[in-house]
Amino acid sequence: MPIEKDSTHYVDTHVTSTMTARAFATRPGENYPAVLSTPFLISELERVAADMLAPLLGEGKVSVGVSVHLEHLAPTPMGSKLRSHARFTGQEGKLFWFEVWSEDPAGPVGRGRHARAIVDLSAIETRAAARGASTIQ
Repeated sequence: MPIEKDSTHYVDTHVTSTMTARAFATRPGENYPAVLSTPFLISELERVAADMLAPLLGEGKVSVGVSVHLEHLAPTPMGSKLRSHARFTGQEGKLFWFEVWSEDPAGPVGRGRHARAIVDLSAIETRAAARGASTIQ
């Protein structure tokens, strides 16, 4: 069953300490604020789009993120509720495109566009394994 153009979906989460920019301060001298990090904002926006594609997934299939264009507009403190939305805007070849945005109780947090593709789980894991775990020199 295809996704209808302009259909929307949302997911809610509460910002925890592991989702903050401060959690990324792992090297000596690094110091970041205890607010929602951009990587976790992206993660939530990918998650809501992936939820919309779930009904299209056949046996052994998953959706993967291909492109993210994002503006992170405002800081969200720990403990706040974050609501992330996706609106399906159409399919171009193998890419499913979404308008995505998040908000907390104080207003907009981020907005952008996101593309996902449906792939074979075993194929993508095989491709990753072929790249190896070697380190960059």
